[in-house]
Amino acid sequence: MTSELLERTAVRSATAVFTGIGVTAPNGLGTQAWWEATVAGESGIRPVSRFDASGYPATLAGEVPGFDAEEHIPSRLLPQTDHMTRLALTAAKEALEDSGADPAEMPQYSAGAVTAASAGGFEFGQRELQALWSKGGQYVSAYQSYAWFYAVNTGQISIRHGLRGPSGVLVTEQAGGLDAVAQARRQLRKGSKLIVTGGVDGAVCPWGWTAQLAGGRMSPVADPERAFLPFDSEASGYVAGEGGAILVLEDAEAARERGARVYGQLSGYAATFDPGPGREGEPGLRRAAELALAEAGLTAADVDVVFADASGVPELDRQEEAALTALFGPRGVPVTAPKTMTGRLSAGGASLDLAAALLSIRDAVIPPTVNVTNPVAADALDLVTEARRGPVRTALVLARGTGGFNAAAVVTAAN
Repeated sequence: MTSELLERTAVRSATAVFTGIGVTAPNGLGTQAWWEATVAGESGIRPVSRFDASGYPATLAGEVPGFDAEEHIPSRLLPQTDHMTRLALTAAKEALEDSGADPAEMPQYSAGAVTAASAGGFEFGQRELQALWSKGGQYVSAYQSYAWFYAVNTGQISIRHGLRGPSGVLVTEQAGGLDAVAQARRQLRKGSKLIVTGGVDGAVCPWGWTAQLAGGRMSPVADPERAFLPFDSEASGYVAGEGGAILVLEDAEAARERGARVYGQLSGYAATFDPGPGREGEPGLRRAAELALAEAGLTAADVDVVFADASGVPELDRQEEAALTALFGPRGVPVTAPKTMTGRLSAGGASLDLAAALLSIRDAVIPPTVNVTNPVAADALDLVTEARRGPVRTALVLARGTGGFNAAAVVTAAN
């Protein structure tokens, strides 16, 4: 084998580790506040406050509490950013500070950003379109040209932190939080040293609300404790939310050289598609999980916990239950869905689950699935409804995006 081929092989097999976590979530602003609330089972789902939702079929949301953009975002960025991007910038800053990495001290093109999005800056776009229709084009902000764009979080994070390396955006709805991290790992295998990745999303505004209602899967229940109940006999759909997590993914050797603290390793990942409309066949979630475990060199018996996609839609919950029992057997692994405390965060949801998985490994605790009191598959799923203490070394995170996207990621304790 030539030295050139050996070098390429080494790049492809580079190990990717997580060294930083930043969170903006409906049950906690900042990683520590969110994690403490999550382990304690404290929900952030409440009546919508960002606009008057009283006339809509769905009136609950997971909104990030206590967020004052002026306290977190430079004043020059406020006129050009949507609420969703401000949350992403806040999480990215926390993640980089948590990692201890300073991109300014790294080779110029060795650090980049890859994020996930589903809609972009919907609230910003709605405001500017209202100005256009009611006042005229001269009242539309020039920043509308990109503030609405689904790649805007990647761009703003890159500019603010001087990340001149490979960058990108993944648009696969809820699956995007895993797909973005996998794309970040690809860039590390190509030679990058650090990628800021994950997803922060949300469109809690009339325009975004109408788009989600059109999907027919939002829960109409007005009681925050009974609205989002995945795997429960009273499941009636999902509650939408805003926020997510930004993570710092690094080449393990580079992280080790600078003495970084490591939360865990991205050991396996896979993405699949469901059969097309009108076509028969099994949904692709089980296959994604199997492929991710195979890439990690692990079996189902090695998994300590599954962070479920947990849609809250009865038919989709049954499909996920079938995938889990086929892979692990009845009650073969603890299953949790802490998103019952936040709602489904679109592209931010799976990256928040990744953050939860990493902290579960660190703290030896599985966070609960709150409010689920009547599980329909109690004989099939070992659903964790109260925080469960005990060693966690391997976690499987599952996500499904509207349109047939499936993603699975395996995170393990650092070697």
